[in-house]
Amino acid sequence: MSQERIIQVERDILSKNDGYAAENRRHFERQGIFALNFVSSPGSGKTSLLVRTISDLKGRLVINVIEGDQQTSNDAARIRETGARAIQINTGKGCHLDAHMVGHATEDLAPEPGSALFIENVGNLVCPSAFDLGEAHKVVVLSVTEGEDKPLKYPDMFAAADLMILNKSDLLPHLDFNVGLCIANALRVNPRLQTLTVSARTGEGMEAFYAWLETSAARGSTRAKVA
Repeated sequence: MSQERIIQVERDILSKNDGYAAENRRHFERQGIFALNFVSSPGSGKTSLLVRTISDLKGRLVINVIEGDQQTSNDAARIRETGARAIQINTGKGCHLDAHMVGHATEDLAPEPGSALFIENVGNLVCPSAFDLGEAHKVVVLSVTEGEDKPLKYPDMFAAADLMILNKSDLLPHLDFNVGLCIANALRVNPRLQTLTVSARTGEGMEAFYAWLETSAARGSTRAKVA
């Protein structure tokens, strides 16, 4: 296949995805559903972060979850143990969720109006950056067990995100990891990127994330009413 043909196929795929994403976004806005697309490399602690968030925010915010993995339903089972509703999407050899998958999963899950929908994408810092799912924000989760240069190595993901959560801060005393350098690298890629340092295990910094979450959800609800 020629380079021109490859480029055209990629454009067609992304264009089709964008159409489904626009449908998802309209649905979320009509229902007042605040959707977040959580992206990261494997092992960053995304699922642990979601489990902690759901457990801590019970009574404050209704949260449903779409789980994306290549195989198994392990993460969806962990989410359901919190009492939240979750649906699993297995992508097989696919390295990301797309908007069509999310649309069908949303129909099956039927999130309540005014609720939050967390979409945990397949662990990958490359493919998910190009695929809009109809979310209000992409949230990139990076752990302190990874390198400070991850934002420079995978710039498209960090450029597409609105929030970076630096997880596993409880391990910092045992690691040679420069938080300031990591955040500086992320801001070089995306100067508007907000950053939070947290530990899903101990709860350190999580209240700042909850404040961001509730404030952003309220702003989204206000914009939807105005529209």
